[in-house]
Amino acid sequence: MINPDLFSKISYGLYVVCSGNRFQGNGFVANTVFQVTSKPPRFAVCCNKDNYTSDFIKQYKAFSVSVLSRDVSSDLINRFGYKSGRDIDKFSGLEVMYGETEVPILKNESLAYFECALIDAFDVGTHLIFIGELLNGDVLDAESEPLTYDYYRKVKKGVAPKNAPTYVDRSLFGEKTESDQMIGLKKYECKACGYVYNEADEKIPFVDLPDDWECPICGAKKSEFEEI
Repeated sequence: MINPDLFSKISYGLYVVCSGNRFQGNGFVANTVFQVTSKPPRFAVCCNKDNYTSDFIKQYKAFSVSVLSRDVSSDLINRFGYKSGRDIDKFSGLEVMYGETEVPILKNESLAYFECALIDAFDVGTHLIFIGELLNGDVLDAESEPLTYDYYRKVKKGVAPKNAPTYVDRSLFGEKTESDQMIGLKKYECKACGYVYNEADEKIPFVDLPDDWECPICGAKKSEFEEI
């Protein structure tokens, strides 16, 4: 038997990974970025094959990683985590710089950045693991705390979208939580980002929320939730 809660015990950070050039590019929120070697310094990034940014990484052979601040706004998470670059320009109105490889580097609400040249890629099923060698980087804010996935989940009540490598489909494990078994209480899912409002946890029936209530993750309206 596998307890799906064990997946939440693995430590992660939250980052924005970008690629492209000055004329076109994209970025996405990633929680699977880690250093794999020290000499030379190399980093791994996990990206869903359907993610628009994966095409840019393969085309331009480079990517950047921006380390997000703990105080990151829900607007930025929504833009890079739950919107598609095929539909919007994610960089519009934001502070973006371009590195040695000309890839876009997000500076807004970021503590540091890395720019890497792509040296390898591994197909691991639904995702690709890109390996990049560090070319340059800098600290943008030495005082603020970086955003961890644990803090994002517990404090900001964030959830992993279904194309994230850390998304957990609890139905696969055939287990119901205690709150799932509480009679008369319901769950409502945001159709935009996947956030689940659980009446058992929130202690307030969804129907009693004000009409102007919004999703705490992506800002979607109450009307964009559906019962699950």
